[in-house]
Amino acid sequence: MSATATSTPPPAAPKAAPGGKGGRTRLSLPWILLIVAGGLVALSAVRVITGAQDLTSAGQISAALSLAVPIGLAGLGGLWAERAGVVNIGLEGMMILGTFFGAWAGWQTDPWIGILAGILGGMFGGLLHAVATVTFGVDHIISGIAINILAVGVTTYFAKLWFNSGEAAAKGGSPKQSPPAEDITSITVPGLSDWLADIEQHHWFLISDIAGILGGLVTNVSLVTILAVLLVIGTFFVLWKTSFGLRLRSCGENPIAAESLGVNVYKYKYIAVIVSGGLAGLGGAFLSLVTSHIYNEGQTGGRGYIGLAAMIFGNWRPGGLAMGAGLFGFADALQLRSGGESVHALLLLLFAVLVVLAAWKAYKKRWITSSISIVIGVGVLIWYLGTETVPVEFVSATPYVVTLLVLSLSAQRLRMPKADGMRYRKGEGK
Repeated sequence: MSATATSTPPPAAPKAAPGGKGGRTRLSLPWILLIVAGGLVALSAVRVITGAQDLTSAGQISAALSLAVPIGLAGLGGLWAERAGVVNIGLEGMMILGTFFGAWAGWQTDPWIGILAGILGGMFGGLLHAVATVTFGVDHIISGIAINILAVGVTTYFAKLWFNSGEAAAKGGSPKQSPPAEDITSITVPGLSDWLADIEQHHWFLISDIAGILGGLVTNVSLVTILAVLLVIGTFFVLWKTSFGLRLRSCGENPIAAESLGVNVYKYKYIAVIVSGGLAGLGGAFLSLVTSHIYNEGQTGGRGYIGLAAMIFGNWRPGGLAMGAGLFGFADALQLRSGGESVHALLLLLFAVLVVLAAWKAYKKRWITSSISIVIGVGVLIWYLGTETVPVEFVSATPYVVTLLVLSLSAQRLRMPKADGMRYRKGEGK
């Protein structure tokens, strides 16, 4: 018998973990729907137990939707840039440019022209970022911070120049704000909105909560909000269902390989970053023309950074980004609607989440993480039982606390584009 015949066969290659690299599993649609349904049941139970009826009211959801739109648009802009391999910390500055130029054009002409001007202002910021990072190879973080600083300086200067004299001053302008612009049309679904409001008033378990959520989504919805939803859907189809999107994403994964296959990496990076700036500018214009109808200094309030956090929470995908933006918008709406009672009620929900997390970590035999979750959960429960509300200062910090909690809990499942933030020089693939 030959040596070959008697030799031990080589071991079989280990099977890849389902769902992708490194054992990561991507949640399927049924699992996502199950998680959403579980969260809704838990929220409804908290509302019934605590009596915080505003948690799922139509007013709360409508405000959350309005506040989620600029965050979501900024995050969508970050997704376009980072899928092409360019980190865009300058989203905040591009939003600032959008708020200013949107209001500047909006009060003088038409709010829709203001929306276009805001987009163009953001695109200009995106172009600057692309020139610095793609053409000259400047570090992406440094370039983004520079754009944020530049945007604040430019808008402060022009606000004093354009809003503080003449017709603008006569109509309410000042060095820190613009004159008011006209409203952009909002739509309400007739009949359905009133019917859902009637069901909500009964405060039934789960049914009234669903009615409140749906009522907030069909009452006084701005056309720009509908446009933002269409942009999220359109981004998914363009980036994941077209050859253009495949080439753009290849620039963020392996630009050298993409270039070797004939992809003009510079062109796709420029397109992505300019589109990124335009989306952030649209988010800024939404703040100045839809939310408040005027430009105010400091109006963005860090939403560009929160949009970046929503993008990371969503694992650089549009659907997850939209969920993250909705969560941050909900938290923001709580503090704007004087939600001391609602935030206090959410402490009970946080306790339940921490208990479930501790049980899951114990099942995975991660005893240290499980113990930490239990200790924090007990502390939250003691806080809830020992108080009737939360301090105003904590309520105002709710969006930022939620941002930190979400990012810390989701950090282990994230996968950024492989070449994100890396310097690329033309010709490396030849």
